[in-house]
Formats: sequence, C-alpha cells, structure tokens
Amino acid sequence: MLPVLLETLPFFALIGTGYMAGRMRMFTPEATAWLTKFVFYFALSAMLFRFAANLSLAEIWSLPFVAAYLAGSGAVYLLATLVARMRGVGTEVAAMEAQCAVIGNTGFLGVPMLVLLLGAGAAGPVLMILSIDLIFFSSLITLIITGKREGHMSLRVGKVLALGLLRNPMIVSMVAGLGWSATGAPVPDPVNEFLALLGGAATPGALFAIGASLAGKSAERIEIAAWLSFCKLVLHPLSVAVAALAIFPVERQAAGVMIAAAALPVAGNVYILAQHYGVAPQRVSASILISTAVSILTITGVIAWVTTF
Repeated sequence: MLPVLLETLPFFALIGTGYMAGRMRMFTPEATAWLTKFVFYFALSAMLFRFAANLSLAEIWSLPFVAAYLAGSGAVYLLATLVARMRGVGTEVAAMEAQCAVIGNTGFLGVPMLVLLLGAGAAGPVLMILSIDLIFFSSLITLIITGKREGHMSLRVGKVLALGLLRNPMIVSMVAGLGWSATGAPVPDPVNEFLALLGGAATPGALFAIGASLAGKSAERIEIAAWLSFCKLVLHPLSVAVAALAIFPVERQAAGVMIAAAALPVAGNVYILAQHYGVAPQRVSASILISTAVSILTITGVIAWVTTF
C-alpha cells in the first residue's frame, strides 16, 4: 500500500496546496471560480476530447459494465435515501444526500489521477462512469426536486434536462471526440499536440481548484457528513465491487477502474446543485470537505487492492 500512497500523494498535495492558498487568501473565491471555469471549459474538455477521439465506442460502451455500475450505485443511493427518510427529512434533502453518497469527483480528480495511476486502458471505463454520473444521476436529482416542487412532470423539465446536457462541456467534448473517432480519421498531429498541451493543464489546475474551493467550505452537521462520506468512500466502492465481480460479467481491468472511481470523494458539482436548488448546501459542503480529506487513505487502499487484479 505504501508504494500506491506515494503515487497518490502528489495529487492530494496539489489539493492541499490549493487549500492553503485559499485559506491564506492568496487565491480568492473569485480567482477559484475563474480557474474552475478554465479547467471545466477548456483544459478538461481538451483532455476528454483527446481521450474520446483516440477511442472507439466499443472501448467505452459495455452493457455489463453499465449494469454493474448502476446496480452498485443504485443500492447505495437507495440506502442513503432510506436512512435520510427514517431520520424524518424531506424528499428533496434525502435525494441530495443520496447524490452525495454516489457521485464522486470523476471529472476533476478521477480522470487525471486514474488514467495516470492505472494506465491508458482506464480512460474508456472512466469516461463511461463520468457519462453515467452526468446523464443519469444528474438528471435524476433534477427530476426528483422539480417533480416534488411542481407536483408533476412537464415538458419544461425535459427541456431543462436537455439544455443542461447540451451546455455541459464535458458531455459535448466526449460526444465530439467519439464522433471524430467514428469517422476513422486520425487526429492531425498539430491538433493532437494542441489538445495534449491544453489538456495537460487539467490535472494541476483541477486539483488546485478543488483545494482552493474547499478552503471556503465549512464542516457543519458533522455526523451526517461523516455518514455520507462513509457511504461514498466505503459503501459505494464495496457495492460496485460486488456488482462488478460477483453478479455481472465485467472484465477484470474495467472492474478495477470502476471500483477505484467509486471510491472517489464527493464531487463539487453536487454542491453547485445544492446551492442552485437551495437544498442542504452546508451538509453537502461538509461531506465534500470530509470525504476529500479522508480519501487520501481510503482511495489509496482501494487502488492498491484493484491493482492486484
């Protein structure tokens, strides 16, 4: 486990650097917002397009893989929802807690870290997981909250979902990359070099932005945040592992990437959703803070385990 810890430590050291810069006000919340936009719209999008353009749809899409990830994630999602409802919280808060329990920081942390640590073969499975999180679970939380508030489903909700997907640069860049790949034409060398150069900024930029954004987050409702962090860092990878290794015929290397991705800490975009809808933002903030800090050890252990197969 120590060799893996030494490999993951630089990633979390970058997060720590961003956190210290934010705490010392050397990097203001406004600067963090602009850095996040650069990474989101340019650097990470370039990285995702380059990955997708050099892969085929067959290398990304696998029905057993999708079924295993949805089954494992769905079980934890339902458990988190049930526990929340047993505590007496409303539907909207329960849905947001369930979102914390299954949505990891795949885009900003998982894509750069897992591809580097687990090899180029991890790119396809990571992109598939990112797509499921963005398309399925992000749509699910929107449907639950909007349906609860309006009392019914309408065409307006479908329009909101469609526009949200079309405006998400990660979805657009992956679809565009796969579209290029489908033509069979190689990416021209100057374009590939440009994408590699711009995409190279995604890893340090994203990790620094994660840390800087954590500096402004508070750790209220510790007991609930600790439970949600336990769901995300322990129960989620465990449930996905059972689904991928014991129930569905997922190829072993892809299963390992899936399990490692499930062990990622709570994603920052869950906080954006919580703020947007006004649903438990402090609870989500604390979950992101605690899960990111604890994941230094937990994700190291998970990666050390999955590399054995």
